Amino acid sequence: MEFQPFSQGVHPNTSEPAMEPMASESSVPKGTAFADLLLQGPEPPGLWNDLTGIFRKAFCCRGADKHFTLSVYVMSVLQGLFPILDWWKSYNLKFFRSDLMAGLTLASLSIPQSIGYATLARLDPQYGLYTSVVPPLVYAVTGTSKEIAIGPVAIVSLLLSSMIQKIVDPAVDPTYYRKMVFTVTFLTGVFQCAFGLFRLGYLVDFLSHAAIVGFMGGAAIVIGLQQLKGLLGLSHFTNRTDVISVTKAVWISVHETWHPDNVFIGCSFFMFILAMRFIGRKYKKLFWISAIAPVLSVALSTLFVYATSADKHGVKIIQKVNSGINASSVKQIDLKGDYVAECAKIALICAVIALTEAVAVGRSFSAINGYRLDGNKEMVAMGFMNIAGSLSSCYVATGSFSRTAVNFAAGCKTAVSNIIMAATVMVALELLTKLLYYTPVSILASIILSALPGLINVQEVCFLWKVDKMDFLTCMGSFLGVLFGSVEIGLSVALGVSFAKIVIQSIRSQVEILGRLQGTDIFCSINQYPVVQQTPTVLTIRIETSFLCFINASSIKEKIIGWVTDKREAFRSVILDMSNVVNMDTSGLSALEELYKELACLGIQMAMARPGWQVTHKMKLARLIDEVGERWFFLTVGEAVEACLTMKAANALECC
Repeated sequence: MEFQPFSQGVHPNTSEPAMEPMASESSVPKGTAFADLLLQGPEPPGLWNDLTGIFRKAFCCRGADKHFTLSVYVMSVLQGLFPILDWWKSYNLKFFRSDLMAGLTLASLSIPQSIGYATLARLDPQYGLYTSVVPPLVYAVTGTSKEIAIGPVAIVSLLLSSMIQKIVDPAVDPTYYRKMVFTVTFLTGVFQCAFGLFRLGYLVDFLSHAAIVGFMGGAAIVIGLQQLKGLLGLSHFTNRTDVISVTKAVWISVHETWHPDNVFIGCSFFMFILAMRFIGRKYKKLFWISAIAPVLSVALSTLFVYATSADKHGVKIIQKVNSGINASSVKQIDLKGDYVAECAKIALICAVIALTEAVAVGRSFSAINGYRLDGNKEMVAMGFMNIAGSLSSCYVATGSFSRTAVNFAAGCKTAVSNIIMAATVMVALELLTKLLYYTPVSILASIILSALPGLINVQEVCFLWKVDKMDFLTCMGSFLGVLFGSVEIGLSVALGVSFAKIVIQSIRSQVEILGRLQGTDIFCSINQYPVVQQTPTVLTIRIETSFLCFINASSIKEKIIGWVTDKREAFRSVILDMSNVVNMDTSGLSALEELYKELACLGIQMAMARPGWQVTHKMKLARLIDEVGERWFFLTVGEAVEACLTMKAANALECC
C-alpha cells in the first residue's frame, strides 16, 4: 500500500504534494502555533544556578519548607547526617539477637583477615585490627546500608603499599611510611565527603564496570603472587607488584633459601578454608563454618607452632602484636610535607576505588532486601569514617564483599552488627594479642589467598566479549596493565580506553534518516524499521547525539550535506529531529548555521523539530532562530513534515 502524507498540501486523488501558491505567515498549519511554547519559554537554569543547586541539595534537607520550625529543621538535618536517629526508634530485642550473632560471626572472619590485610599494606598487624574498630563504629551511625561490613580490604591495601612505597620504603623508614598512610587515609576521607556533600558521585563512574572487572582480576593475581613471600617463608622479596618482577624474585629466592614447613602449614590450612567454604555454600544453614574457618585456622596453626617449636626450625611467625585499642595518630598526619601532592593523588585513587567497591556491595544487598541505598549519603559516611580512622591509627577502610556476604547470611538486621564486630575486635586487642605471637606468617598468606577467587570474574569477562568488544578491551587493558605494569598503569589504561570509547562514539556521525510508520504520526529509522516510508520531497533526519559539539558537529553536517547532494532534485526540505540533542557548544551552533546556509544555496529549506531547552536558548542568543525563521521550529516531527508539505519557498534563495 502506498503511503499517503498528511492531507494538507496533498492532492486528494494523488500522493504527490499539491502545487499551491507560496503560503503566507497566516497559512502556517495551526499545529505550528504550538511552536510558541518552544521559542517563548523561560530561560534554562545557568551554571550558577546549577552550582547553587548542588549546595542547596547538600546542606538542606529534603522536604523542608518555609513552615518548618528551626528545631524540626535541625532534627531533619541530623537525621540526614546520622540515619541511626531514624531507624533506632523501631529497633527491638529481636533485631539485637540477630545482629549479635551476625556481629560475632563477622568478627571471627574479620580478625584474621584484618591482620593479613595489614601485612599486605606493609603495616604491623595491629593496624589492621585498629581499622576494624573505629571505621565500623562511625559507619554504624552515619551509613544507610543494613548489611555492609566495614574494614580493611585487599584491593585498597595493595593500592596503599604499591604506591606509597615508591616514595618511602617501609623497611627503611617504617615511621614515615605510617605517617604517609595516615595522611593518605585522611585525604581519602576528605575526598569521599566532598563527593557525597556536593553530589559528585558520578565521578566514581569514570571507572566503568568493565574497568573495575579487569582491575580487580589483575589486582587479585598480583596480591596472590605477593603472598608467595609469606607462603614460602622468604625473608627478602621485591617491592614491585608486576608479575614479571614477582616471578623473578620467587625464582631467585627458591633457589637460594626457603622453608618447606611454611609451605606445608600454609597450603594445608588453605585447603581447609576452601573445604569449609564449600560446605558452607552447599549447606546454607552451615554458613557459619566458612566464617569461622579463618580464625580456627589461626588458632590451630598457632597452637601447632607453639607445641612443636616450629619457629626455631624455619617457620616465620608474627611475633609481637601490640595490645590495647587504637592510639591517637593526629600528630602523624602531615599536610605540609614535601609529598602532600603525591599523597593527594594516591588518596584520590583510593577514594574512587573504595567508593566503587562499597557502593556496589551496598546496592547489591539493598536490592535483595528491597530498600534504596542513598549513594551520596554512603559517600559522606565513608568519608567521615576514614577521617575518624586516620586520627586513630587506622588506614583506608571500605565495604568488603566477602564479609558483607557473611554478615547477610548470618541474619543481620541493621548496622548494629558492625558495632558488635568492632566491640569484639576491641576485646581481642586488649586480651588476645599476646596469643598471636606464634601465629605463622604463612597462615595469613593462606587466608588472603582464600579470599582472592571472588575477585576474578571470568564469567563477566566472557559476557563483556559477547556483548561489547570495546568494554572487553577496557577490561583487558586494565587487567594487563595491573599485571605487567603497576596499579597506576592499569587504572590509566582503563581510563584511556574508556575515554577513547567515548571519543570514538562522539566522532562517529550519529544521524539517522527517518520515515513515517504508515497510518501514524510515528517517525522511525529507515534502517532499523524497513517498513516505514519516507515522505516525498522531505528529508527527515534525527541527530542521535545528546551533545552537539566540536567533536561531532562537523562530521554530522558533512553527512547531511552528502545525503542532500546525492539526490539534490529529490528534496525541497530538510527536517532535523533534535529531540535527542540536550545541549551544544559554539561549534555545534556554527555547524547548524553553515548547514542552513549551504541548504539555502541549494534551494532547500531547513526546519528543526523539538530542540532541547539549552539548545533553543543558545540558538536564540546566537540569533540562529531569527536567521532560519521562527516558523521553521516545531514541537514534533509530524508538525514539521506537515508544514514542509504545505509551504513552498516564494522566491529562490540567493546562493552564498
